[in-house]
Amino acid sequence: MSLDIKVPAFGESITSANVARWHKPTGSTVRKGETIVTFETDKVSSELESPSDGTLTIIVPEGTEVSIGAVIASIAEGAAVAAPTPTPSPSPSPAPAPSPAPAPVAVAVAVAPLPVASPVVAVSAPAPTPTPASVTGFAPVAAPTTIVVATPPAETTSASVVSDGRTTRKKMSMLRRKIANHLVNAQQTAAILTTFNEVDMTAVMNLRKSVQDDFLKKHGVKLGFMSFFVKAVVQALKDVPQINAMIDGNDIIENHFYDIGVAIGTEKGLIVPVLRECDQKSFARVEQDILDYAAKARDGKIAMEDLQGGVFTISNGGVYGSLLSTPILNPPQSGILGMHTIQQRPVAVDGKVEIRPMMYLALSYDHRLVDGKEAVTFLIRIKDSLENPTRMLLEM
Repeated sequence: MSLDIKVPAFGESITSANVARWHKPTGSTVRKGETIVTFETDKVSSELESPSDGTLTIIVPEGTEVSIGAVIASIAEGAAVAAPTPTPSPSPSPAPAPSPAPAPVAVAVAVAPLPVASPVVAVSAPAPTPTPASVTGFAPVAAPTTIVVATPPAETTSASVVSDGRTTRKKMSMLRRKIANHLVNAQQTAAILTTFNEVDMTAVMNLRKSVQDDFLKKHGVKLGFMSFFVKAVVQALKDVPQINAMIDGNDIIENHFYDIGVAIGTEKGLIVPVLRECDQKSFARVEQDILDYAAKARDGKIAMEDLQGGVFTISNGGVYGSLLSTPILNPPQSGILGMHTIQQRPVAVDGKVEIRPMMYLALSYDHRLVDGKEAVTFLIRIKDSLENPTRMLLEM
């Protein structure tokens, strides 16, 4: 019995997915519960496990975008189901040369450029040669050519990489396309304005240095800068509630909770997981949540619910060395804070010039909802909290 492997549903707003990686080649034996394929959507990555023991036949190659519910492979049930390694049959008698039918399998591989040589090339039948993605799905040398009859669903579109030696053209990933559309939409639908300030990080750095060993020993996680910024943002949102709101049509929605998005860069693009109820969490819990999200992002385990529902976003370009930038809003939120690299700079302190670890801060906001006075006040609240960390503990 053969089972069809279909693209699962990932959420109401997701209508297609990209076959990012096959963990097993076609013709291989798979076990129930074993991961066989990884999907990439415009929001999350997800793995699919084998529903039973059997032999895998891949229909859709890596790099192909498919609709939800499309058949991408099949599994012939049974641990010893006709594995595609029938080496004895093609070689019984090489003597009858007049008969071309029993051609050895090695010859089939040699004529791979023919359209029928690869089961994966059949996904984009007009292509005369297999793509790099299709090679990864090609069966071992002993694979029989009979599996080329597998036809792909009509809604699939093969992803191709074209290079002339000087340039390379390839399709954007679904996540990158989503990011691009999201950013363009933000620029077109909101009146984005950015205000700047700088913060002296001396107090935070001294505090971290004095308690780091004890903090790590007690909580099992290091005290980083991000937890200070998250708690400072929460306090500023309480003091300037206009930032903790969003526009919906002709209505203003005021939020009374503090779910903060933290931008994390991955190999595939920028994602913004949301830290929930930050006003009720300790510094240690915030740091642990960030580490957990970073691990999930690295392993492709981020779920849709991890990325939804934030009221404000923090983006840390400083980890890449950025000195100053103007962050773009994460709609429908009305504000985003940009952190930057800490740089030793001369500043005036009590009438004297001193060298201090300084960081530029940038607040981008939706000017349709937030006035300049509110935006500047919000940023100064964050600056005051960071330069006087005890204010956060006292909620001042």
